[in-house]
Parts: sequence; structure tokens; C-alpha cells
Amino acid sequence: MIEFLQQNFYGNSLQAWLTALSIIVLSMLMGKALYWVFSKVVRSFTKKTKTQLDDIIVDMVEEPIVFILVATGIWIGLSQLALPPRLELLIGNVYQVVFALLIGWMLSRLFDAIYKEYLVTWAASTENDLDDQLMPVLRKGVKIIIWSMAVIIGLNNAGYDVAALIAGLGIGGLALAMAAKDTVSNIFGGFTVFTDQPFYINDRIKVAGYDGTVTEIGIRSTRLRTLEGREVSIPNSEFAEAPVENVSREPSRKVVLDLGLTYDTTPDKMQLALDLLKSINDANEHTEEKSVISFNGFGDFAMNINFIYYIRKGEDIAGTQTEINMAILRQFSENALEFAFPTHTIYNIKP
Repeated sequence: MIEFLQQNFYGNSLQAWLTALSIIVLSMLMGKALYWVFSKVVRSFTKKTKTQLDDIIVDMVEEPIVFILVATGIWIGLSQLALPPRLELLIGNVYQVVFALLIGWMLSRLFDAIYKEYLVTWAASTENDLDDQLMPVLRKGVKIIIWSMAVIIGLNNAGYDVAALIAGLGIGGLALAMAAKDTVSNIFGGFTVFTDQPFYINDRIKVAGYDGTVTEIGIRSTRLRTLEGREVSIPNSEFAEAPVENVSREPSRKVVLDLGLTYDTTPDKMQLALDLLKSINDANEHTEEKSVISFNGFGDFAMNINFIYYIRKGEDIAGTQTEINMAILRQFSENALEFAFPTHTIYNIKP
């Protein structure tokens, strides 16, 4: 039996192959057992605590830890074999990179969970909207830092000269900057949005021909939900170059209404029409007291009245306009005030 185990296969004895395979299989079984311990034992313990932090940590780290255990077992198992130097070096380097990436994956998942559970809730509870805008940027920035550090540490542990690699990337920095100039302008446009704050999340704005509500402000682009319900992604460079109309910041909605009465309207009737318009505006609780009402001209078909009123901020604009228009139609009809319409008189002159 011993002689059989000492037989060589591809440069290693059968015993070495079985030892490596046993270590790999054992690591997989230990990973499965560890996963069961997290699911059944550790989770049952954390559910009894008052805080949610331990539940979040267990939920986010269990899978990366299991993968780390399995990857380590595979590396230890393969290290039991006599392999060619280049292959052995390659396996060691791959393990160093994979190990660093798994650690980065665990930290990224952990930060993501804390971000959703605590940071988003905290930002929503504050009165300032700036933190709501910065939260998505913070999330992306921290995750980029975590993954960048994971890659750098993994390559450095694998024996690569990271400083030389970064310097090499710097040589092509100019070409990269030229190729990515639109991205760079969008990033600077994003900083302009954060510093000037022309709008906040949930503001309704008009820009570049789009009219919608801001749903997300990112580093490269800002997303709008248009009035039609479609989502539009607008590059942040647009906000640095084009005028932005913030509809949500209007103190009130100005409504201009042009009316025309027939030419048989007497001066007393015209004055009554002006008084009725003022009383209609004053009686509506959704409009401001100020209004502009004028008999402003004699048109081709009618005597014109200009009626300007202001709907209070936060009120239903369409509903208030309907109330005002219905009141005008009702009271003008009750007082025999007739609206004019285009008319033509044709004279048939006989020779």
C-alpha cells in the first residue's frame, strides 16, 4: 500500500495528490460548516440583541469569509505539490490578489449595508437637502477607494511594482485626459451643482429642453423624472453651460388670463366685470391677495381685459385655475356679461 502511494504522477506522488485533494475538500466542507454556523447559530444570537448592527455585520461578512476560507484551503492544498517554479509563483500571486479582492468585497458589502441602514436614514431625517445630494457621491467614492486599495494591495503582495505601474499609467495620462475630456467636464459640472446648489433632489427644474423632477445627483450626470414619467440622464456639463429654471423655488405661480367682452358692453358693465374678477380672486383661498386687473385695449373683435393672479406656493395649480375659470364663467353668465368671439360682417353691394 505504501509503495502504491509513493508512485509518481506528473511529478508528485499519489500521496501528495491525495493530501492536496483532501485539504481542498476539507476546506470546502469547513466553508459549508462555517456557513451553517453563521446561518443557524450566530444569526440566532444576534437576533436577540437590541441593535441591528451585529445582524448587518453577520449578513455581509459570512459569504466573503466562507470564500476566503475556501480560497486559502485551495492555496494550501496546491502548495503541497511539487510544481514548476513559474506555476507555483503564479498560484501564489493569484491567491494574493484573490485574497485582497475578497477582503475588498467584504468591506464594500459592509459599507453598503451601513450606508442603506444608517446613513440614508440619517440624511432623510435632516432638514438640509445637501446631505441627500452628497450621499450617492459618498457611496460611490468610498466603494471606489475600497476596490482601488484592494487591487493595489493585492498586486503589491503578489510582487508587482505598483509604483512603477502607476507611473506607467501617468505617461498615458494626457492621452487619457483628451479621450475623457467629456467625462472630466461632467465631473466639474457635478462639483458646480454641489457648490452653487441651483437645485436639490425632488426639485422640479427645466433644463436643456427637459421639464422634470430631480431624482438623483451624481458625479457625472443628474437624473430627472419628466412629467411624462420617463427617466432622463443629463450630463452635469449641461448645468455649467445652460440656464437652469428651478420651478420649485418660485414664490408663487403667476397666471395671466386675457378675456374679451363684446362691444355692446356698457361702461357700467365693464366696471362690474373688473369688480367681479377682483372679488373672485379675493374669495379663493389658494390665491394671493395681490392681483392685476385692467381694461387694457380695444381689439378687433372685443374689448380686452387683462387679469393676472398668483397661486400660492404648494397649492394645486391646475385645480386652482379650474376654480377661478369656473367662477368667472358662472358669475359673468349670471350678470349677462358676454364673451366676444371673432365675427365678420359681409355686405352685399348691388351695382
